[in-house]
Amino acid sequence: MDFFTVDLLRDIASGVAFAAGGVFLLIGTFGMIRLPDVWSRLHAAGIVDTVGAELMLIGMMIQAGFTQATVKLLLISLFLFVTSPTATHAVANAAFIAGIRPVRLRRNEAAEVIGETAKKAAKS
Repeated sequence: MDFFTVDLLRDIASGVAFAAGGVFLLIGTFGMIRLPDVWSRLHAAGIVDTVGAELMLIGMMIQAGFTQATVKLLLISLFLFVTSPTATHAVANAAFIAGIRPVRLRRNEAAEVIGETAKKAAKS
C-alpha cells in the first residue's frame, strides 16, 4: 500500500468516527431539549458525554497518527470515560436526595403516591 492509500483510509476512518460522534451529539442535544424531566435529560447527557465525545476523540486520534498528540488524546479519552458516568451518577443522586422524581411516577420507594396523581388525590 502506498502513502496515498493509507492517508485516504485514515481520512475515511476518521470521517466515520466524526460522523458517528456528531450523530450521538445531535441526538443527545435534542434529548436535552425535548425530554420532560431531569432523569430523562440525565440519560441524554450521559450519552453525549460518553459516546459522542469518545467517538470524536477517536476520530482525532486516527487523524493524528502515532504521535504524542495521540497519547494525550488517549489520556483525555480515558479521563472522560471514567468521570462522565461518575458525574452523571452524582447529579442523579443529588436530584434524588432533593426529592425530584420522574414526571409519571405513581409511587415512590415508600409506597406514597406522588406527582400529579397525588395532587388530584389530595383535592378529592
